[in-house]
Amino acid sequence: MKKWWQGIVARFNRVESANDERMALSMRNYVLLIVGAVIIVIGFLLMSGGTPATPEEFSYDIFSWRRITLAPIVVVFGFAFEIYAIMKRF
Repeated sequence: MKKWWQGIVARFNRVESANDERMALSMRNYVLLIVGAVIIVIGFLLMSGGTPATPEEFSYDIFSWRRITLAPIVVVFGFAFEIYAIMKRF
C-alpha cells in the first residue's frame, strides 16, 4: 500500500508545464481542482435516489443516514478542497 501511494505522489510531483511561472494557477492546481470536482460529484451521487416505485407510495429511504449526514459532509469537504486547490501555491 505504501509503494502505491508513493507512486501517486511521485507522479503528482512530476506534473508541470512550461507556463507555470506565468500562470496564476499551475498544472498541479488544476489536477487538484479536478480531484475536488470528483469529490463533489461523489457527494451528490450519495444524495441521489430514494424514489418510490409508484407516485402514490412514500419512500422513507430519503431519510437514510447516507443522504442526510454523509453526503452533505462529502460535498462540503469537496468545496473546501476546491478552495485549498485554488489557494495552494506550488
